[in-house]
Amino acid sequence: MLTKKQLDLLEFIHKRLQRDGVPPSFDEMKVALDLRSKSGIHRLITALEERGFIRRLAHRARAIEIVRLPESMGGSSFTPKVIDGGKPDARPPITALPVEAAPAVELPVMGRIAAGVPISAIAEVSHSVAVPGQMLSRDGDHYALEVKGDSMIEAGINDGDVVVIRETAVADDGDIVVALVEDHEATLKRYFKKGSSIALKAANPAYETRVLPAESVKVQGRLVGLIRTY
Repeated sequence: MLTKKQLDLLEFIHKRLQRDGVPPSFDEMKVALDLRSKSGIHRLITALEERGFIRRLAHRARAIEIVRLPESMGGSSFTPKVIDGGKPDARPPITALPVEAAPAVELPVMGRIAAGVPISAIAEVSHSVAVPGQMLSRDGDHYALEVKGDSMIEAGINDGDVVVIRETAVADDGDIVVALVEDHEATLKRYFKKGSSIALKAANPAYETRVLPAESVKVQGRLVGLIRTY
């Protein structure tokens, strides 16, 4: 049996997906349920997962699969859908290829990337990692980075995770990108353009958003996947 808050959250996610085709953000969930912090949303999501109503997907940042709905929400006729943390994207979906048609691909791991205070820019390949082919976009080159730090934990990216990056020099607002700051510091953050400035936003309230002149920030790639080892 679900608590009222758990049921309210599941219903809110389901209705927004059905109405808009995109999920609510954690901030929108917090407001809709009248909670003071996103930690409450995390607890509710964990409870829904433990009860078998949703499943979080480790290889995609903040992706959730709705497994079933309670009878009060028409669960008997529900078809599971995937909720992705991002906005609609005109680019080919990274899960478009069937598994059997997309064998594992060896990607170079270009050192470590800071999900926290920026560290020295990536300089060379440290090793390689096998990545499921269906995780990769059909176009463009890809590389992998090991995450250091906890500033992106609310986007589902933890210290020690390996992120898969598609090389690109452009990004849309809200994309999680590898940003090169002043040609010598690299960091993993959400990207927002604000006039002549770029905001690099963490997914952890303990870190402040960093606002820099646009000419000081170069996009080195966009997050397309995540690999976690337990």
